Amino acid sequence: MKRFLPLSILLLALVAVVASLLPPRYAGEYDLAGFSQLPTLVNGRIKPLDTVARTTLMVLQGRQRVTAPNGRTVSPAEWLLEVLYRPEVANAYPTFEIVHPDVLALLNLTPGDGAGEKRFTYLQIQKGVEELARQSKLADAVETPLRTPFQRAVIQLRDNVVLYQSLQDSLVPPGADNFLAQVARLNETIPAGLAAVTAQRAGQPHDAAAAKALLDLSDTFTGLETLGYLRPIPPETNRADVMGWRNAGAALRTSIEHGRLDPAMAVYTGLGLAWRGYRPAAFNTFVKEYRAGLDRDIPGLMRKCDVEARFNAAQPFYTAMLIYVVAFLLAVFSWLKWPDELGRAAFWLVLVAFVLATAGIGVRMWLEGRPPVTNLYSSALFVGWVAVALCLVLEKLYRNAIGSVTAGVVGFSTLLIAHHLSLGGDTLEMMRAVLDSNFWLATHVVTVTVGYAATFLAGFLAIIYVVRGLFTKSLDQATADALARMVYGIVCFATLFSFIGTVLGGIWADQSWGRFWGWDPKENGALIIVLWNALILHARWGGMVKQRGLMNLAIFGNIVTSWSWFGVNMLGVGLHSYGFMDAAFWWLLAFVASQVALILAGSIPLAKWRSFKPAA
Repeated sequence: MKRFLPLSILLLALVAVVASLLPPRYAGEYDLAGFSQLPTLVNGRIKPLDTVARTTLMVLQGRQRVTAPNGRTVSPAEWLLEVLYRPEVANAYPTFEIVHPDVLALLNLTPGDGAGEKRFTYLQIQKGVEELARQSKLADAVETPLRTPFQRAVIQLRDNVVLYQSLQDSLVPPGADNFLAQVARLNETIPAGLAAVTAQRAGQPHDAAAAKALLDLSDTFTGLETLGYLRPIPPETNRADVMGWRNAGAALRTSIEHGRLDPAMAVYTGLGLAWRGYRPAAFNTFVKEYRAGLDRDIPGLMRKCDVEARFNAAQPFYTAMLIYVVAFLLAVFSWLKWPDELGRAAFWLVLVAFVLATAGIGVRMWLEGRPPVTNLYSSALFVGWVAVALCLVLEKLYRNAIGSVTAGVVGFSTLLIAHHLSLGGDTLEMMRAVLDSNFWLATHVVTVTVGYAATFLAGFLAIIYVVRGLFTKSLDQATADALARMVYGIVCFATLFSFIGTVLGGIWADQSWGRFWGWDPKENGALIIVLWNALILHARWGGMVKQRGLMNLAIFGNIVTSWSWFGVNMLGVGLHSYGFMDAAFWWLLAFVASQVALILAGSIPLAKWRSFKPAA
């Protein structure tokens, strides 16, 4: 039976992948899939409403799933509809994650008051919003690196509350229960109101009630224009023009000027009335007819919205992360039993996860119209992708499961890092102006990121050497020699790409800022990687280190690379500073500490090693 084990495991993995890629099924009669694919402009990018819902939930609570008070699971699209049209229902959903005890005390809450002891409703937070605003204003006056954990937590919750309120006020102003019905009658009230206002201004007899009603509505529309977060209303002509997309307040204000209700605003008003009135047939009709018009006017943009919504629901990187874990376990067990069968199964699983991650990165590139690396999130994806690709080559050459073990660890770790980076919001964000160059993104950024990935890979291969040699009896001479060759070859590869990427970065800096080198922290970090890899090679060539010394130097390369990748971004100085991240800083320190511990372990006298006695 064990002969068929690799094929059986492969088939199960493929079934799981196919199942994850199937279109999502929504319970109920409403066309939530169609609604979630409707486009809106947010932060300079047109995206489906599905992306707005999912990224907002990730920011608020660190996950995309919402659980209603009755225990029912609510989809992101349904949650967004409740936020937009039935805020009294959405406010009772536990969607705000609060874990800092002092922030909870500020709001007169305890962990036991929240779902899972950390998720709370807007209704629970609302009573403490004024004190939250006061405390966050005090925290704003403190420089970011000097803020206490409490101050950072207060500011984060304040920002989350503002985001939620802005989203809630996108289509209906706060406290206006009859607003949608008033908007639905605008085609009747605007002509009479305009006539009354015109007559009033001319000093002629007029309908005072009609004039007052229109002026009150105009004031409401102006306020909604200020509050609205979403810009779901496209221009009536040239809908592909990003600059022409408006929020509901702006669309309603121009409706008064044109004497009729904007057609897209009429659709969102009808959707709201149908949702609030529990009329799925009317809701689905509005979605279908509006979508037909968008498909006719902006087919390319709608195709991207469809793909992005499907991509969001499929979550290919999450599936790949799970497969990497299984591959890692199979590869480790192959060192204990059935090395051929389990090793082959692990290799195939790594290949499946790699193909899935490749497809995910490819879809992101198509959606964004950019090379694979544009921000920290995409750099984590790409670092893992490059490292796993190199691991597949190593496993194909050596067939000892080391490549599969390393691929499982690195693939899972980088996707986990990417997941936590996605908590900051939209990962397909607009590029900073200075980075808006596909040529340099495809050359400098990709090349230097390949150098990151290769340096990390060499370090993780060295960790396997130390752990197997010190804590197990599985490191024989052949395996040790194979690992040494792997690390040496990968360091050579890393040195080449790090050097070329750093030089290309200097050329780009010269074009952008008029100087090739400015000792910017990010530039220094890139240079340190090149110098450290060169030091490893020279130490090996000069006979100053042998196998064990080579491994310890490679492990220290993990520290150097993590500092260049993340550490310098949090210094708060330089042209590449992206801001201090409290959680990332402590995880970075923990990672550095773990690498130092491994180096110390690798330096333990050879008499203590449980495996064969390698050369010093």
